[in-house]
Amino acid sequence: MKREALRVEPISTFLDRAKAPTSPVTRAGNMIFVAGLPPFDPETGAIGAMAIERQSEIIMEQMKLCLAAAGASLDNVMKCNVYCTSTRHFAAFNAVYARYFPDDPPARIFVCTPEWFGPFDVEIDCIAMM
Repeated sequence: MKREALRVEPISTFLDRAKAPTSPVTRAGNMIFVAGLPPFDPETGAIGAMAIERQSEIIMEQMKLCLAAAGASLDNVMKCNVYCTSTRHFAAFNAVYARYFPDDPPARIFVCTPEWFGPFDVEIDCIAMM
């Protein structure tokens, strides 16, 4: 089965500008893989310091865009991996995340990572199935 890399605008343009060797989403058969992405400002693509709640919202909206490009939605998500710089953000992140998955949320892991290459605190990747 061949992997199909999908472009998702404006995210793909932001990744191109950063020379990041990744696709925002790939699809193979009925499986969809959304990359962990930083919270790109939706208008400019900049990655700036902002509250964890806003970072989480931006990332969840980016995830929705990526899933839609693959013909899916948040309802198709089976597993999320959350990477965060501190456990201090756990409650605030969960409050945002719960708005996007109010019923029967997917399996999830929350992993702390010591630092990123930019001024942000959270990334989420996911696997979805059609």
